[in-house]
Amino acid sequence: MRRLLPEPVASVTVAEAYGEPRSRAGGRPTVGMCMVASIDGSTVVDGRSTALSSPTDRDVLLGLRAAADVVLVGAETVRREGYGPPSKPGLRVGVVSRSGSIDVTAPLFASGAGFLVLPEDAPHVPVPSVRAGRGTVDLARALTMIDGTFVQLEGGARLNAAMLDADVVDEINLTVSPMAAGGSGPRLADGAPDLDRRFTLAQVCEEDGFLFLRYRRAGRARVS
Repeated sequence: MRRLLPEPVASVTVAEAYGEPRSRAGGRPTVGMCMVASIDGSTVVDGRSTALSSPTDRDVLLGLRAAADVVLVGAETVRREGYGPPSKPGLRVGVVSRSGSIDVTAPLFASGAGFLVLPEDAPHVPVPSVRAGRGTVDLARALTMIDGTFVQLEGGARLNAAMLDADVVDEINLTVSPMAAGGSGPRLADGAPDLDRRFTLAQVCEEDGFLFLRYRRAGRARVS
């Protein structure tokens, strides 16, 4: 893909565009949201994101996972998108659920890569879990219990909304697909309350009509 901003470059690799080191600050990892959306703002077609994607978009997803220690994703997205064990050795997948009602015999959990992120008062589950909050997950506190320097947030839209509301999203890596999806699919952060979260456009790349946008939240101090 070619980079348009900050300095135009005819060809960059995914590793060059997205592979910078991250670090912990404020007692938690850096959190980066990774999503694809249509021109008209939908994050799904027929309930799934794959129709909006491209080979380069999938390379970006995998490149960001290569930089991550943990993927964080909502239980409904895991069901809908068919999450399995990650290809990167040692990468863990935290599945956020209020109830813990998910098939813990699925390959994701059977592989040892999957764990649940639950409220403290959710029922017992026979797999590793991180627990914070009562009735709903206290996402900010849960993140302090997750090891590593970089957490990749992969949706869905309701989890994105909750993470933005908790003010714990440090970067947004958004692919804009050259497709008008129509329908009533969710936006990037469907269900979020009115927010005032300012991000700075750090990078724009393009390939085959797809735009790869990278936004960073200003003002978060980072330490090694």
